[in-house]
Amino acid sequence: MKGYISHELQHCLENEFQYIFLVKWETLEDHIIGFRQSKEYQEWKQLLHHFYEPFPKVEHYQMI
Repeated sequence: MKGYISHELQHCLENEFQYIFLVKWETLEDHIIGFRQSKEYQEWKQLLHHFYEPFPKVEHYQMI
């Protein structure tokens, strides 16, 4: 996938039901346009979205 760098899933030590999923992209557009509007995202959505309760909050960050 264009712009994809890496991803990692981390489990919270204080709350066994809490996780953080970090995905690194080269640009914001690679994620919100390239991935979110792709055939691969539709497949991801179909396979995984029913596992989320509540649906995860998506936020975008940059290194400083």
